Amino acid sequence: MWKSNYFIRILFVSFLFVIISSFKHSIPHPSEKESSPPQSLVFNTDGLYNAEFFDYIFRGHFENIDLKREDMRFLMIFEQYLRAFGRECPSYLPEDRVEIMEQVCAVEEVSRNVYGDELSRVCIEYKWVGTGLFARRDLYNAKIEVENIQRADAVRTTMEMILDPHSMGNSVDLMHQAKGLKNDMLQIFKINSCNSPGVQRFEENLKLFALNKPSIRMEGSSKYAVMKKSGGPTGSQDYNKLIDDLVANQSKTWSFNRYTAGSISAFSVLSKDSEGRPKSVRANYSYSGFGSSSQGWVQIDFSNGLPKCIYFFDFPTNCKTPNSSIVASFAKGDYGR
Repeated sequence: MWKSNYFIRILFVSFLFVIISSFKHSIPHPSEKESSPPQSLVFNTDGLYNAEFFDYIFRGHFENIDLKREDMRFLMIFEQYLRAFGRECPSYLPEDRVEIMEQVCAVEEVSRNVYGDELSRVCIEYKWVGTGLFARRDLYNAKIEVENIQRADAVRTTMEMILDPHSMGNSVDLMHQAKGLKNDMLQIFKINSCNSPGVQRFEENLKLFALNKPSIRMEGSSKYAVMKKSGGPTGSQDYNKLIDDLVANQSKTWSFNRYTAGSISAFSVLSKDSEGRPKSVRANYSYSGFGSSSQGWVQIDFSNGLPKCIYFFDFPTNCKTPNSSIVASFAKGDYGR
């Protein structure tokens, strides 16, 4: 059993690196502008899975970002944003745009038994092909720099993922994050115009973060930073509704199971903080999968009165980040009774 899980981990990690890899060579990029645009810029992130991260990038408040540019998740976000812009906003790309490339299998090795039945199929040689999507030259070049950093540290990263006792849960979580990001990219240019000043500022700061350079900062604080500092509300709150919304949002990233909306039951407070607010809560919920209905439990831990980690029964030690827009609504008192 251990050998089987170990083999699955190696295959999964290898698959992830194939997905996010790209060109090794560098493309020259134009010099950056040092001007500071007006403070009236708007970049809408409400409802997005990565809303908090996007808002911090847009505002240039890099100090609030938990991710590092070396993290696999950041590269995944950068790559998918470039593809989304190339797909949804091609007419707004400059003339010196470059094609986004991807790695595909060129040669497969197929194993068969004595009867000729196929036992396995493994790619042993890859090649680079164009995707038909294009990106700004300077943004694409910044993405390549991040890829090269990750590639140089690939062995250590792979071993850490394999040896991590929570690697299976983390791998599943990474797939959930990928699905959440996909949903974000379907929405981001529906709630923001391709050529808006806000999008332009977001892209400039995304590039600066990737290049480990100082940001173009906006004055004022992000609502997500404000809510974390002020903390959660006191008084009676509709925690059943809060948990229902958080689980429903998380379920959008699930691969197989489907959450039964409104099924939260048996809510209980496991512990409270010094102000009497819940520190940890648990509830049951229903879901369907593989043709049958089942029940599981969810536990939510709070920090300063706000949801911080969501744990599901199938991976009870794997912390999933609550949707920041829902948490912001809770902080404002929208769930008060």
